[in-house]
Formats: sequence, structure tokens, C-alpha cells
Amino acid sequence: MPHNISLITTIAAALGFGLIFGFIATRMKLPALVGYLAAGIVIGPATPGFVADTALAGQLAEIGVMLMMFGVGLHFSLDDLWDVRRIALPGAILQIAVATAMGMGMAHYWGWSLGGGLVFGLALSVASTVVLLRALEERGILDTLNGRIAVGWLVVEDLVTVLVLVLLPPLAGSLGGTVNPADAGVSLWRTLAVTFGQVAGFIVFMLVVGRKLFPWILWQVARTGSRELFTLCVVAAAVGIAYASTELFGVSFALGAFFAGMVLRESELSHRAAEESLPLRDAFAVLFFVSVGMLFEPAVLVEQPLHVLLVCAIIIFGKSAAAFLLVVALRYPFKTALIVSASLAQIGEFSFILAALGISLGLMPHEGQSLILAGAILSIALNPVVFSITKPLLRWMGSSELARKFERPADPLAELPVTVDQNKLSGQVVLVGYGRVGRRIAEALTARGIDFVVAEQNRDIVDQLRKQGIPAVAGNAGEPGVLIQAHITHATMLVIATPDTFHVRAMIDTARALNPNIQSVVRTHSEAEAELLRQERAGQVFIGEHELAKGMVQHVLDSFEKKHGRSPH
Repeated sequence: MPHNISLITTIAAALGFGLIFGFIATRMKLPALVGYLAAGIVIGPATPGFVADTALAGQLAEIGVMLMMFGVGLHFSLDDLWDVRRIALPGAILQIAVATAMGMGMAHYWGWSLGGGLVFGLALSVASTVVLLRALEERGILDTLNGRIAVGWLVVEDLVTVLVLVLLPPLAGSLGGTVNPADAGVSLWRTLAVTFGQVAGFIVFMLVVGRKLFPWILWQVARTGSRELFTLCVVAAAVGIAYASTELFGVSFALGAFFAGMVLRESELSHRAAEESLPLRDAFAVLFFVSVGMLFEPAVLVEQPLHVLLVCAIIIFGKSAAAFLLVVALRYPFKTALIVSASLAQIGEFSFILAALGISLGLMPHEGQSLILAGAILSIALNPVVFSITKPLLRWMGSSELARKFERPADPLAELPVTVDQNKLSGQVVLVGYGRVGRRIAEALTARGIDFVVAEQNRDIVDQLRKQGIPAVAGNAGEPGVLIQAHITHATMLVIATPDTFHVRAMIDTARALNPNIQSVVRTHSEAEAELLRQERAGQVFIGEHELAKGMVQHVLDSFEKKHGRSPH
């Protein structure tokens, strides 16, 4: 019997061509995602031969965005989001404003209307969450402070974009576009009130009800012992909550999936949930990049090369420079500023949605969508190159006296207050990192009455610790000045509780140079890294999986002895 197999054809073509071109790109020492984009161009309508279903590919890509954001939420706690609010919130809003102004200025020069320029500038201002996550994961910095700041920044951008998508239709008439009859006569203030009410209602529901309900459901399914049901529950939660959030609260699929992951993180099964959903996340992420390539029209590169170059200049250089200056102005290190600016040097899914809405409302010409797609393709393909440039820039800044002066002029959080009791700065523990592990270590030290000084990159955390009366210094402990301020010369022990192992050797070398008798305790997740640190006599090295196994074994042995009154054989 005849039947429609366009869905199967689209998935098979996207994954098949994605594999072939991804393999070729990897062999050519290029990122695999460049191959995925090329595969999309090949099976897209702009090139001869087989053409996949663009509409279906777009929907499959939307699932990929949901699963990717769900995975981020599983690794991103509410505390992490709250900790970076003081940089992510003002930084993202100001960066969107600056990038939008650049786009509007260029559109005005081209003779576009005010509304067209506004939509065009907004589309150039918001980065792709999927591209950002892939870049951070490949470099192993997703769970670091800089990674959390970048993700928090993108969450704020998503919230702003959701607000823009709701406000554009009622504002279209005043901006020179067409007015939807359903939006005619609707008050702007009423629209704002409804939008903020929906977003606030969604967040409250997820934090109050979702944090209890969804982890409980996941636990009930896990008790059945069925791996298939558990995987199904995880995927259903990601896609179902994302869909419901859009239908009931008007927020985006991506934001709904992100909060779904955050509430499920409260469950003890969150690591298993992340592991079970990883293959699907990777497969649908490929579909996302292929679908972006399918929308591209190569003719725009020939017909309007100068326009394309100007668009890419705003995306890669303009808004990245704005983000860099904003992060530095907020008194964060140059490394943080570089990582955030490199993360934002591309555009993606929300840009396409904004462009489509702008065209449907008669605000932006079709030429704008072609330019946005060209900018997205080129900026996504060049994003790995932008990240690679950050390394030599960091080396230059590390050796530049001018850069050091510009970065942190008279920073009050970079020095211990004079009010700190000097008796607590002799024989103390220097604790590097105040994340989930560092907090527990600090609590244990406080309970035992052991003095300690915290060295932490997150300025907000340092400020909070000082208000609690805990000595703390803001900065990267890989820099000698930070450890000197923590009085490492008089310390008994250096405890490195941060997951950022890149600067561990510099921390230990500096500590030993200033205090040859100091003991060091290091945290790592890698066997190879642990072995290398032991060879370099880094002190006591703890591997997360080993310590978990030791704790479980000790519990088993203690329980056995208690029950049987003897040692197990």
C-alpha cells in the first residue's frame, strides 16, 4: 500500500550525509560540525539533486535543541545560575542592545525600515545555544566558572528573545509592518503583563512543583528496573515539558527543556539520566546543523558578498568585542572575557525564528533572512577558529604589563581586608574553589574549628563569603598574586577543590616556591591526569570515582560486620 516516507528519507539522508561529510571534515583537521553544515547544503533546495524535506528537518532540529538544553540543565544547578546572575544578566542585556544597534545602523544605511533594522539587529545579537554547548563540551570547560557564565548569559538571551517574539506582533504596525487582526487594539502594557506573568508562572511552577514532582516520577520509573522505561521517561520529560511550557506558558522549547533538566537534576538519578539521553542528544544535534545548512542559499555569497562580510563582522567581531569589554568592566578576568566573547561569536536557532517572524509581519525584506542564514553558516563554521585564537591572546595578556593593569585596577576583592584577624592567617588551609565540593570541605573545616582562606574566581561568591565573615580572595589561583593574598607563605595546606585542572600545576608550583613545606590536596576526574600529578609529586590526589567506590565499599563492609558480628572473608 502506498505511504509517505518523507520523514524516514529526511532522517536517513541527514544522518548519512552528515556522517560522510563529518568524516571528511575531521580528516581535513576541521570541526565535524563544518561537515554537517556542508551536508545540509548538499541535500538542501539550493543545490541540484536530492532535496530533503526542509520543514521536517526543521522540526527534527527543534528536538535536537530541546535535548541539548535538557542535557545542560542536568549539569547546571539553580545555585550555578544564581551565582552568575550579576554578570550574566546585565552583560547579556547590554550586549544585545549594542549588537542590535550595530545591526540597525547597517540596515538603515541599506535603506531598510526601522522595524526591519530592529529585527535584523536582534537576530544578529543572539547566539546559538547548541553551538555554544558543543564548543564548551569539546573543550571540557562546560562545568567551570567560565562555562557557567557563558551558559547563564545564553539563558538570559533566551528569556529576552522570548519577550521579543511575544511583543513584535502587537508592535508591528507602529514599526512599519502589517498588523495581525488578533493583535489589533491590544494594549502593549497588557501584552507585557501577560508575557511576564506567563514566564514567571512557568518558573514558579518548575521551582515549586517541578522540583518535587518530576524527580519523584523518575525515581518511580527507575524502581521498575526497566532500562527502556527509564530512557523513555527521560526523553519524554525533556520533550514533553518543553512542549507543555510553550503551549501553556508561551516560553520557548529550549528554555522549557533547560528548566526540565534543572529540576530533574535534583534527583539522585540525574547522572544516569544524562548518560541515557546522550546518544539521542548527539544524533539530533547533527540534525540541527544539517537543517541549518539546508536553509542556506549559496547565491547570496556571489550576489551580495560585501553585505555578507559586514554581517559576519558584526557577529564575530562587533558583538564579541562588546561582550569582552562588558565582562572586563564588570571586573572579571581576561580569560572569562575571552571565553564569553568567543562563545557569542555566532548566531543560530533563535536568529532564524526572529527572521521568519519579521518577514511574516512585513518588517524585514527576504534579503535579510538570506543574510542572516549566511552569517549563521559562516560564524558557526568559524567559531572553532575563534576559540583557538583565545589561547595566544591569553598568553600575550599574561605577559603584558599593560593588560594586567587594565584588567584589575585596584580591585578590592583581589586583596584580603585589613580587618581579617591575623591569627587566622598562620597555619591555615588555603581552599581553591568554592563550588559543590569546596563548600562541603569548608563546612567540615568550620565544624572542626580549622581556619581557612578561600580563593575563588566568582566575585559574587567572594563577596557573599566576606559578608559571612569568611576570608576570601577573588581571582585565578594559578596566578601568584592570588595565592600571595591568601597568605600561602604561612599556610599549612593547599586544597584544590576546583574542577579546572588546567592551572593545577601552576598553583602547586607557586605554593611550593613560596612555602616549600606546604602540603597539597588535589581533585581530578581523570586517571591519566592523576598519574601525571603523582609523578610530579603533587601531593594527595583524589579521583572522584575512586572515592565514591571507597565510600560504597566501606559502607558495605561496615553493614556486613554490624549484621554478622564478624569481618567478611
